[in-house]
Parts: sequence; C-alpha cells; structure tokens
Amino acid sequence: MQKRRIGEVEVSAIGLGGMPVSIEGRPDRAQGIETIHAALDAGVTFIDTADAYSLDDSDFGHNEELIAEALRGRSASDEVFVATKGGHTRLPGGGWGLDGRPEYLRRAVDDSLRRLGVDQIFLYQFHRPDPKTPIAESVGALKELLDNGKIRYAGVSNFNPDEIVQANDILGGRLAAVQNQFSPSFRSSEPELELCDKLGIAFLPWSPFGGISKAGALAGPFKEVGDAHGVSAHQACLAWMLAKSEVVVPIPGASRPASIRDSAAATHLELTEDELTRLDG
Repeated sequence: MQKRRIGEVEVSAIGLGGMPVSIEGRPDRAQGIETIHAALDAGVTFIDTADAYSLDDSDFGHNEELIAEALRGRSASDEVFVATKGGHTRLPGGGWGLDGRPEYLRRAVDDSLRRLGVDQIFLYQFHRPDPKTPIAESVGALKELLDNGKIRYAGVSNFNPDEIVQANDILGGRLAAVQNQFSPSFRSSEPELELCDKLGIAFLPWSPFGGISKAGALAGPFKEVGDAHGVSAHQACLAWMLAKSEVVVPIPGASRPASIRDSAAATHLELTEDELTRLDG
C-alpha cells in the first residue's frame, strides 16, 4: 500500500475512521472488531478515533476501547498508529457538546491513554473549536501535552485557514495534521487542504464519501470513472483525493470488512489527468 507521512512517521495512505462501529446504527462488537482486523489485513496502519465516538454519554470512549480490544492479540510486528481526538462531549440521548477548556483536554488525554492502553498517544487532535474557550487556550493545552510527552504529535480538526495558522504558531511549527470534512459533495475545505500542502501538514479528510445522506454524490462521474477501471465509485473518489496532494490521508469509515477492503484497494488505482480533471469539475 502507498505510504504517506504524519510528522516523521510513514502511515498507510488510506486510514480507517472508527466512528461507524461506535455510533447509532453500529454493528455488534464482534463485527466491529472484525472490521478493524480486516483493515489491518488490507495493509491499513493508521486508525482514527475519538473519545466521543459512542452512542451517548453512557458509553463515552466506546470506540477507543473497541480499537484497543481489536489490537490486543495482533502480532507484535503489526505497526499500527492510532490517532484520537478530544474536545467533543456526548449528552444524554445522544446529543453532542463542546468543551475546549485546557483542564478538560488534559483529563481527556489521560482518559484516552488509559482506554487505548498506551503510554503515549501517536496523534492527538483538538476535535472542534469551542466558542466558549479561546483557541489559544485549547491549543496551548496541546502544546503542554507535546512538551510533556503524553502525545507524540498534535493535530486540529474542523479549523479554518486562519485558525490553522494560529494553531501552528502556538505549537511552534509542530502542527502535524488537520482533519476536516472533504468529499465530492463538500469541497469548501479546499483552502485548508491547499494550506496544509504548502506547510507540509497532513490533511485527513473525514467523511470522504459525503456521509450516508450524500451517498448519491458518488453517482455520475465518480461511478463512470470507477466503472471504466472495474472498481467502485468509492475507490475512484479516494484515488481522486490522493492525487490532490502528498499530504492527503483519507480516513473512510467502515462498519463492514468488505467496505474497508474496498477502500484500501484505492491506493492501487491510478487515474489519468483527464479523469482527474473531470472529477474536479
């Protein structure tokens, strides 16, 4: 499988987004673990999760615990890099909240370390700006966590270009990743992608297929290009993203082994310049 870099570390060019196996509509635990194992068997070495990937506040941390369980018992030669996020909260009934206070993020990191069963988190990302807390304070907490070694790399999610520049400055040029929504039906984060390309920061598109409600967006040219190569529209979509920049590492979610196997195969698909131009249209 192709490789890309997060910081100084090479990871698979396609990652696995863990959210679908933990939120509403999730599969049973056995299928969730089977899906993670299928990703590893397909050559995926990068898994993205978050403490808030759960049904609600009653099983907060579900996805981190599931990933830790799936990784236990795998061969010691399997080098897997797990990224997680903090700053989102879950409410009774399944709602989402925000908490970007430094003291909250410090506690969240300690809880994530415990759930993942590691001494250092590979990549820790501030999940989303909290209007009640200045970004400088939230990102300042990430700087402390970098400096004290609890996290290896720091990232941000759902940041605009000005916020990305601010975060990178606060971190002393050590911002390693930006995770923003990007898909055929959601291209407004092109400026963030271009900035990451310029700065050499990994760009992790979340919901790269547009989400369940936007599944139809992969009809038309993406399906036609996929058909021409004998592959799915999803593979054509991921190959299009990978061609945009060497910093792009898509993280498609999956709740079935077949889905992540199909996504992982996109790293073998080479699109022509004409095809890329058509998909850009």
